[in-house]
Amino acid sequence: MKTLADLLLLGDPRLYETCSPVLPEEKKLVEGWVADLDNVMREVRAKYGFGRAIAAPQLGIMKRLIYMNIDRPVVLINPELTYLSDEVFELWDDCMSFPHLLVNVKRHQTITVSYLDEHWSAHQWTMHDSLSELLQHEYDHLNGVLCTMRAIDEKSFRWR
Repeated sequence: MKTLADLLLLGDPRLYETCSPVLPEEKKLVEGWVADLDNVMREVRAKYGFGRAIAAPQLGIMKRLIYMNIDRPVVLINPELTYLSDEVFELWDDCMSFPHLLVNVKRHQTITVSYLDEHWSAHQWTMHDSLSELLQHEYDHLNGVLCTMRAIDEKSFRWR
């Protein structure tokens, strides 16, 4: 079982890599990966008081997998953003991989994501506002993009 000690931190070169899709023959591995993601997210919540979702590459699992748990667990395998609204908003973004740093970024107000769940069933989900922002953040991780790279300007950083 992976723990908080396994969480990749800002500067780890793996955080800047593009992840590969979860393959059908890897379906049996997803349950273990999700258990690890859930455990580390719980540890981050206990230690730092935040954490609604985590992307697999944050634990060195270089696969296109996101685990979200706000009011219930949701597993997003091979997610694809199929719609991004023209409307954007600014926010102070945080990240488990640098828990004391906030970054001012712009995100799309509304998005639609297509994905497979842990049973390999296809879904489509339109998200708004804070959920939209959250998924964009996690989706960026799958492409090796950190919110530090999306900072509005050089003054868009502050300590939590």
